[in-house]
Amino acid sequence: MSKPVQHSPSSGPLISLKYLAISIALSVISMGIVIYLTYTPGVLEHLKPKRLPGLGIAIAVTLLKVYFSAAKIRYLADKVIGKMAAVRIALTWDFASAVTPSTIGGAPVATFAMTREGIQLGQSSAIMLYSVLLDQFWYALAVPILLISGIYFQVLPEEIGLVGNVSMALIYTALLLYGALLAYGLLINPAAIKKVIRVIFKLPFLRKYADKVNEEADNLESYSKLLKKKPYTFVLKAFYLSTMTWLCKVALPVIVVLSLLPADEILLVLRSLAMNLAFLVIPTPGGSGGVEGLFAIFLGPLIDRKAFIGLAVFTWRIITYYSSIGLGIFAMIWYVNDSVEQRLSETDEPIPVEELEDHG
Repeated sequence: MSKPVQHSPSSGPLISLKYLAISIALSVISMGIVIYLTYTPGVLEHLKPKRLPGLGIAIAVTLLKVYFSAAKIRYLADKVIGKMAAVRIALTWDFASAVTPSTIGGAPVATFAMTREGIQLGQSSAIMLYSVLLDQFWYALAVPILLISGIYFQVLPEEIGLVGNVSMALIYTALLLYGALLAYGLLINPAAIKKVIRVIFKLPFLRKYADKVNEEADNLESYSKLLKKKPYTFVLKAFYLSTMTWLCKVALPVIVVLSLLPADEILLVLRSLAMNLAFLVIPTPGGSGGVEGLFAIFLGPLIDRKAFIGLAVFTWRIITYYSSIGLGIFAMIWYVNDSVEQRLSETDEPIPVEELEDHG
């Protein structure tokens, strides 16, 4: 196993505290607004104790999501890392995604985590791309489901109006087109990705990084070719693990709502699916400030008691978003401690006998 790639201090912090603060602040503010607009005194008296164990199921599904995400990473890495290492990577990836803008995503931090676990940078980049491709396959499956279901059910809430419907149509189209391009670049013509990278890093302000990036692009192309040679069973199992991760994401809002009060289960699932696709285009760190509003817009009309909308949003974000931050911080601390220990071990070398004699 190759030596892990070190993160250079000069390259800047892996996680921006500014983005973390902005993400949490936006989440708190947006939840506060939803609760303020929907809360009525005495709402907690209407909670049914027999439904509350469903929140335990929601927590279990959150852990299942981490399990399937870790299993996918380990499977794509040909199991060169252990199960706990895969879990640490998955937690770090979730944490980074929760506190960085969607335009940046958690990929850079997840790549760092993989290299700390001993996966080569080129291979970790290929794993990232392949994971994204598997997500695109899921979107390609989800979009037709939503379109066909839209014939029989009110999948998109009336509250979003014409602008919302057009926006969702654009999201569906963009996801399908991006998935097709990514599949072509990664599975059919990986050399195309390398050509694009070479062109980009010919720019004057990026030229100094060209040699290193081109070397990693070669590794990426090589690993992409290895993935192309994998049997269909490999692709199917990887897609299964990716699908299970997404099903957990879709199930969580549904379980939270049903843990508070009855609702139309079919519509809850379909709207949760559509809502999760809409989350992808929110530019704020972790989608904060937007996902809370979308939850209220998509699922709020299905909740009989308006006062429960804010409670549902709050509970859902605690179980998903804030748990990702908490668990991710523990994973990041492990990597920081590991880096410190490695640097100490590298600097704590015994003094040669010759030097001791000279000083004697």
